[in-house]
Amino acid sequence: MSVRDLAPWNRSGDRERNLPGVQGAASPFFTLHREMNRLFDDVFRGFETSALWSGRAWPQIEVEDAADEYRVTAELPGLEEKDVEVLVQDDVLILRGEKLSKTEDRNRAFSERVYGRFERRIALDGASQANVRAEFRNGVLTVTVPKAALSQQRVKRIPINAAATTH
Repeated sequence: MSVRDLAPWNRSGDRERNLPGVQGAASPFFTLHREMNRLFDDVFRGFETSALWSGRAWPQIEVEDAADEYRVTAELPGLEEKDVEVLVQDDVLILRGEKLSKTEDRNRAFSERVYGRFERRIALDGASQANVRAEFRNGVLTVTVPKAALSQQRVKRIPINAAATTH
């Protein structure tokens, strides 16, 4: 038996012909499998793709951890600086805002765009609330958060000594 015999379809799109033991008749297992796939496709077809269903949080962010500061970059296409709020609270950077749909009155057949309120909380160990800078350009928000002097000194490198072996 070859690997091709195990595939439930072939390149010509002819399903079921390559099923082992099935010559022209539909396999009940293959039919059940196909109907279950169709059922799940029908159930999830009505949901718009959003952060919840795509498995990714919105907005997407990137956090850089330098020696003296954190730099957080967030992609916010379609928003302006007035639509976004940036807060620092107890070593947590909070990005929140709202993206409104410009076409709420139209009946969309399909959309992969994300609308609505969002809030991202990013833990920044030892963040200083003083001198935080935020810049918004071309739909990209960049927030620079300095580290507190104490947090920079809290890391101490411990030397590792070779253990003496005794026999």
